[in-house]
Amino acid sequence: MVQPSLGLDGDGEWLGGKSPQWSERRARLEELIVTLRIADELAAGKYLITSGELAELMDVHASAVTSRGEEWVWRNWQISRVRRESNQILWQLERIDVAKEQSSELPPT
Repeated sequence: MVQPSLGLDGDGEWLGGKSPQWSERRARLEELIVTLRIADELAAGKYLITSGELAELMDVHASAVTSRGEEWVWRNWQISRVRRESNQILWQLERIDVAKEQSSELPPT
């Protein structure tokens, strides 16, 4: 049996609502949604971003971005190396329709 002093009721539920772990998970999910919305906005506006900015968006080291090549997919976006300006590589995001991608991979019925 769970001890009430732990803040849990007899069924293992957190007294007063969700557990502290849920709050942390929710905060991480909310951060993820913000990141995905930013990526969508960058794609919709056809903005060019630097390797450093893309790495920050993806939460990876900049070398992980530049070592991937000219074009690759990250989550719901096609990432393309567009050009080089002085000492910076510029990238563009394009939203891909995952549902279309998946349905084209299915064998015909």
